[in-house]
Order: sequence, then C-alpha cells, then structure tokens
Amino acid sequence: MSVVRRHPLITFFVLTYALTWGPLPTGLFFAPGPLLAALIIIPITQGLSGLKELGLRIIRWRVRWYWYAVAIGLPVAAWVLTGALNAALGAPLSLGALGSFFTVLEVFALRFITLDGPISEEPGWRGFALPRMQAERSPLVATLILGVLISIWHVPLLFFEGGLQPFQPALVVGGLLGPFAFTFVATWLFNHTGGSVLMTLVLHAAEGTPRAGALWPVAAGQASLVYSLVWSAVAIGLVIFDWQVWSGPAPARATVQPAYGGERRVR
Repeated sequence: MSVVRRHPLITFFVLTYALTWGPLPTGLFFAPGPLLAALIIIPITQGLSGLKELGLRIIRWRVRWYWYAVAIGLPVAAWVLTGALNAALGAPLSLGALGSFFTVLEVFALRFITLDGPISEEPGWRGFALPRMQAERSPLVATLILGVLISIWHVPLLFFEGGLQPFQPALVVGGLLGPFAFTFVATWLFNHTGGSVLMTLVLHAAEGTPRAGALWPVAAGQASLVYSLVWSAVAIGLVIFDWQVWSGPAPARATVQPAYGGERRVR
C-alpha cells in the first residue's frame, strides 16, 4: 500500500496494462482496464474523497455551450474529411451505410454505457492520469507521455480479427498514430472545460460512433492512415494556435496536486 501511495501514477499504468493485457492469451482485450485501475488506486491514495472528485469530473456538464459543439463537431468533421480524402484516393464512399439519424443517435448513446466504449477509458486516462501528470509537467509534456502510453495500450487491437493478416503497414501506423493524436485533442478539451471528463466522453463517443466500414468499405489500411493523419493535423493545429495553453501550467481544476505523505490534494 505504501508503494501505491508513493507512486500512484506508475502503479496506475502498470495495473492498467496488467488488467487489459492479462486476458490476451484467451483472446480477450479487457477494455475497462483503465477504469478499473483508477477505481482501485483512488481509494488507496485518496479514499472516498478521491472517488467523489472523479465522479464530479464525470458529471461536470456546466461548460459553455460551444464546447459541446466542438466535442461533437470535431469528430464529425474528421470523419467527413477522411471520407472525402479516401474517396479522392479511389476508395468508394457509402454514407448511406451509416443508417438513419436516429440510428446514429442510438449508437452514440449506447457508447456511453457499454464497457467497450469511452467509459472504460476516459475516467482512467483523463479522470485519473492526466490531472496528476499535469500537476508537475506542462500540458504538452504530460500529453506527449500519456499519448505514447495510450498508443502502446492499443497495440494488441491491431492483431485482433486478422487486423495484420496480411500485414498492412498503413493499418499499423494508423492504429498507433490515431490514439496518439486524439490524446492531444482530448487534453485540449479537458483543460478548456475545467477538467471535465464528461466532455472527453462526448468527444470520444462522437469519434467512435461511425464505423470505418460504413464510410469506406475497402482499403481499410489506407482509410485508417488517412483518418489518423487528419487527427494529427487537428492536434498540430491546436498546439500551434493555442501554444500558451500547452506551454504554461495547466488550469487548477484540471490538475491534482501532490500533498504530504503521498496522498493527493485536489485543487
């Protein structure tokens, strides 16, 4: 317990990888690993107050209306642009496969409650890890580290369902670059909304609602790479045009400061 209290972040990532990757020999990628790891570490390091703080982040909905528009609009724009670019490269485009407007809303809503969706990741990545990493690092450095760790966490998914059979370099690069770039967008939204995990949940749910096969039924490797490059362009743009936010200290409400004895103090 003393090791966990002294090194909560390291323990969180070790436990996250162990929980997620442990069942891989049985063919299972345990997506709720980050969520479960956070729910184990927080009571040890912060007690009930830490769980309350995480819960308040998850339901922090009082942000300016345009952040909701950004959280939904950015993923939609990324999907549309990817589809257009992929079509320009010769792949057929089939927007009709997305289904009706109400079907899309239903999928979007379901992603909030299914454990293979954003709820399995965001409370861990943005609710637990990011506020602690930003307490002693700039948002840029914290996000660079977190982005690498999240990308590595996704690696086994590249091997599921024959993803690398036959080997497609574009699919591998896209599968690793996409989560890395998305981490920057999520950090930017998280910090601008006072550390709201709810807003990153909306962003993540909107990003995952359309299915790649619905927009581009062929050239999956090409589509994955183009999609990741689109998100990379968004991430680079956010860093360049909002540099002061990235280089300075993170907003107080988006951090958790270390306190005496290894416990954590929420600001």
